[in-house]
Amino acid sequence: MLDPSSSEEESDGIVEEESKEAMAPQAGSRISPSRTSESSGGLAPSSSRSSARPTSPSPSAASEEKEDLEKLQRDEEERKKKLQLYVFVMRCVAYPFNAKQPTDMARRQQKITKQQLQQTKDRFQAFLNGDTQIVADEAFINAVQSYNEVFLKSDRVAKMVQSGGFSANDFREVFKRHIEKRVRSLPEIDGLSKETVLSSWMAKFDTIYRGDEDPRKAQQRMTASAASELILSKDQLYEMFQNILGIKKFEHQLLYQACQLDNLDEQAAQIRRELDGRLQMADQIARGGKFPKFVSKEMEAMYIEELKSSVNQLMANLESMPVSKGGEFKLQKLKRGHNTSIIDMGQEDENTLSKSDVVLSFTLEVVIMEVQGLKSLAPNRIVYCTMEVEGGEKLQTDQAEASKPTWGTQGDFTTTHPLPAVKVKLFTESTGVLALEDKELGRVVLHPTPNSPKQSELHKMTVTKACPDQDLKIKLAIRMDKPQNMKHCGYLWAFGKNVWKRWKKRFFVLVQVSQYTFAMCSYREKKSEPQELLQLDGYTVDYSDPQPGLDGGRAFFNAVKEGDTVMFASDDEQDRILWVQAMYRATGQSHKPVPPTQVQKLNSKGGASAQMDAPISQFYADRAQKHGMDEFISANPCSFDHASLFEMVQRLTLDHRLNDTFCCLGWFSPGQVFVLDEYCARNGVRGCHRHLCYLRDLLERAESGAIIDPTLLHYSFAFCASHVHGNRPDGLSTVKVDEKERFEDIKERLRVILENHIVNFRYCFPFGRPEGALKATLSLLERVLMKDIVTPVPPEEVKGVIRKCLEQAAQLNYQRIKEYAKIEENVGRLVTPAKKLEETIRLAELVIEVLQQNQEHHAEAFAWWTDLMVEHAENFLALYAIDMDAALEIQSPESWDSFPLFQLLNDFLRMDYHLCNGKFHKHLQDLYAPLVVRYVDLMESSIAQSIHKGFDRESWEPVNNGSGTSEDLFWKLDALQTFIRDLHWPEEEFAKHLESRIKLMSSNMIENCVKRTRMAFESKLAKSSKTTDFRISPTLCTMFNVMVDAKDQSAKLCAMEMGQEKQFHSQIDELIEESVRDMIQLLVAKFVAILEGVLAKISRYDEGTLFSSFLSFTVKAASKYVDVPKPGMDVADGYVTFVRHSQDMLRDKVNEEVYIERLFDQWYTATMNLLGTWLTERMDQQLHVYQLKILIRITKKKYRDFRLQGVLDSTLNSKMYDTVRNRLTVEEATASVREGGMQGISMKDSDEEDEEDD
Repeated sequence: MLDPSSSEEESDGIVEEESKEAMAPQAGSRISPSRTSESSGGLAPSSSRSSARPTSPSPSAASEEKEDLEKLQRDEEERKKKLQLYVFVMRCVAYPFNAKQPTDMARRQQKITKQQLQQTKDRFQAFLNGDTQIVADEAFINAVQSYNEVFLKSDRVAKMVQSGGFSANDFREVFKRHIEKRVRSLPEIDGLSKETVLSSWMAKFDTIYRGDEDPRKAQQRMTASAASELILSKDQLYEMFQNILGIKKFEHQLLYQACQLDNLDEQAAQIRRELDGRLQMADQIARGGKFPKFVSKEMEAMYIEELKSSVNQLMANLESMPVSKGGEFKLQKLKRGHNTSIIDMGQEDENTLSKSDVVLSFTLEVVIMEVQGLKSLAPNRIVYCTMEVEGGEKLQTDQAEASKPTWGTQGDFTTTHPLPAVKVKLFTESTGVLALEDKELGRVVLHPTPNSPKQSELHKMTVTKACPDQDLKIKLAIRMDKPQNMKHCGYLWAFGKNVWKRWKKRFFVLVQVSQYTFAMCSYREKKSEPQELLQLDGYTVDYSDPQPGLDGGRAFFNAVKEGDTVMFASDDEQDRILWVQAMYRATGQSHKPVPPTQVQKLNSKGGASAQMDAPISQFYADRAQKHGMDEFISANPCSFDHASLFEMVQRLTLDHRLNDTFCCLGWFSPGQVFVLDEYCARNGVRGCHRHLCYLRDLLERAESGAIIDPTLLHYSFAFCASHVHGNRPDGLSTVKVDEKERFEDIKERLRVILENHIVNFRYCFPFGRPEGALKATLSLLERVLMKDIVTPVPPEEVKGVIRKCLEQAAQLNYQRIKEYAKIEENVGRLVTPAKKLEETIRLAELVIEVLQQNQEHHAEAFAWWTDLMVEHAENFLALYAIDMDAALEIQSPESWDSFPLFQLLNDFLRMDYHLCNGKFHKHLQDLYAPLVVRYVDLMESSIAQSIHKGFDRESWEPVNNGSGTSEDLFWKLDALQTFIRDLHWPEEEFAKHLESRIKLMSSNMIENCVKRTRMAFESKLAKSSKTTDFRISPTLCTMFNVMVDAKDQSAKLCAMEMGQEKQFHSQIDELIEESVRDMIQLLVAKFVAILEGVLAKISRYDEGTLFSSFLSFTVKAASKYVDVPKPGMDVADGYVTFVRHSQDMLRDKVNEEVYIERLFDQWYTATMNLLGTWLTERMDQQLHVYQLKILIRITKKKYRDFRLQGVLDSTLNSKMYDTVRNRLTVEEATASVREGGMQGISMKDSDEEDEEDD
């Protein structure tokens, strides 16, 4: 942007160069309508083109040429309109006095573009592919995977990004909401809170989203963008509206300089003229009766009052603006005397200025450079200067030698005298011993003004008698600053009727006391109060011809008021122009004085800066006129239709805003709001018109696909509604007929688009973005449905509208997901049932996903209408039910592949409080209940058959915890129960029925298994050997394990979880216990029978039998010649081996310790009882030595082996054991006496025997 303060030469060069570029097209095909009058009809270029054509052009060619010309004319008119509009906007920016840039607006985030969306997708995909260095756990990776699939790849997000409705903050908030539920579901970890996990995940998300970009650069960019969203400088505002209105740089510079936008006095005067014009226009409307058409005739008088009241408010605002930056003075706020709507004419005396009201404060800088012509003093004499402003303090320079009297010392003074007296004296130090004061050599007295030259000059000093140097000069500079409230000053000749009654030259100062009060004051030297003053209220200034009889002055002008004329004259034409311009700004008159002769452009660069002002401003005005800008600058703002102009600038500003880099949702930036507010207030644009136009523009953008914040629509609609219905917070106001008609039209359009947004809520507000927009849409719809501003709409009416919208939304959403799933109607082609079922399950997953997203992102907005959202979900599911029923009808009756569909839907529905046992849920149950019953029937029949066939050909080889048949049975029963349990049947009664039936079936199946196993055990045992050759086979252990497994499985398969009784479990438990008891008894009986066989063998050695005597004689005889083996030890060893083998097999193969211990207890007790009984039967007989040895060995080994197997001491040391032990001990003693020893076999424990056993 060009600097408005650039020099004349620089700006002139730029303007000339750019103006040539701008004028070039006008010499060719672009014809400016404003220039046509300067040429012969303005059609010369067209005639030159047509000369090459035939003399009789076709009608189509002529019409095309006419259309081109008309288009050019329309474009030119549009350009002129924008230039005029830009002038008004520039003035609003240059001197705002009504509005400020708001600082409390919500900061808008940078919008996401298509390229940024694709870049984000790539970054997240790279993370999932493991191409980044970000370390993450499985839970976070799953969350990112879901976010990538559900959100980033969603077509709704892509469409939203295309509409400019998504920011980076939206992406972050969606991810945060996405992971909050996941983090809450994670298990608790000691020392790691879930807030910490959430923060860590969000930090990783930010790292992924940022990618390789330097975070500092991103932060700097965000800071810069945020700053531009808050406060803009004037230059930035100018540049923004140049872009909005299509104004070129050189056009802006021309307008800026010609309008004197950097001159605050000119801008304030322009405002005063505009406000006067608006008051006059109000009076003209009142006198002429040309009122707009209002809804009521009584509003015409109110309309005039509104116009005047608004102007009065603007005047008050302008009056509150400080006149000077420092605010050194603050007088009463004086209003213009003719403004009868504010000031009572009876109080006119109170508004008259007095001399004490005018206070000026000047700052003077006096710089003493050097003294010339000092020759009479010795070179080493010390000299110095003093300076003072009369009536103030005295300052002194440093000391210097007379040979080189230079200083460069500056003294600063403050005075209230417009014509102060500055005294500078030159001294030298006295050399006399008795001298009390230094010697004055010379002095100079100056009377500077703010118009005096600022550079240093030589001044001749008045020398004293003691100084022989008569040509003494001093070089100094005096700068006198002009205070803010002094608008101009200088010497004028003046003559008036009431003041300045003598024609003489005086020093005048134009003083601004307040924004509406100016005074021409004449001053004498060294006086702070004016000698005379003229309050300029009501005066009109203009150029005048020389007056005869008035000697003095060359350029005349006057100030005229009814009954009074004051004549002024200056000695210079340029000075007159400056005075007239300054007074023109002060009087606020509508007539703009025009100098009688044009001031020629200055060629020289010298002269005072005050004299340069007039020609430079005139030069800019001439240059603007040269480029056709004069009509825009001098145009009277009161003669324009600002309503249509504002409508245009607001529309263009909105387009610019929606196309910038911010996700604005229709909200203007603070700088744009500031300019529009200032324009409306300054030019009287009605608030209702402003908001109606804004609503219309926003609705047009929304209808074309842009994302508009419904809260913004609500604000404007509420203002218009309160205005039209006469319930504005600031009081009753006039309502035009066209405003009411436009409001009703916009209200209907708004209702239609709001209902459409609710119907498309998943696509207009995807994933709940923009935040709160759907809730605001519902709130606005309720407001739109109101008949007036105070009467609330019946809740049932609102509910009915929303219900209708949600019904349409259900159909739309279902149709969209069918299109997404690419499920067609399949008309005319054959589709397999399996394919149809697969499509239906896929569709069910999408249905559930949609309902979950609705609950997660949109349910909060419908919090007041929860029942309607439930109806919407039921309608949505009802549409799916049609396709589901059709898919299930074509499935085979023998196929059970559709159960996953039930589980998928039921698992979702039963967890939803509102949808559980709803219409669709009950329909689903009615559909699947017969299938479940049929499935259970068939499974029961199949399992029964497998038991029967399995046990018939069972090999009893060990398989896992049992046999092959039992394992298959228990797996099938468990799988069936798991299936039924995983169904989670929602209807309690049927669920209990299913459970009861499954438990009963399991009980019956296990009972059958137990019985068949017991029968097989008994049969197997009966066929086995009864001697010590008998071995416990693995098959017998497997049968025991089947019983053990059956007991374990029955606790799981037969126990009623919800019932009060566990009858099935208790019955099968009793049967298993009884069967195990019988099997133990059978096995113990087998062991007893084997021991009986051993005892039967040694019974042949009973005392008194022939066989016993024969065996004893034979052994004794043979033992004299050969080593005869001990008879009976092989029998004992065989029995001991059998016992140990059986114990080891049972201990190793049987899985239930309790059963083994019970078996060992009974086995030990039964066999010990058998030994006791056998010995009791031979109480009167003495045992044969061989019988004794076998029994001792069997008894001792049995006792030790069973003790090692864990049989309790109470069982081992039973009475029967004591009896057997005592008998064998006595028999051992007897045999030792009789036979001379037992060859190491004894009932006493010994280490040797233990070693032998080992």
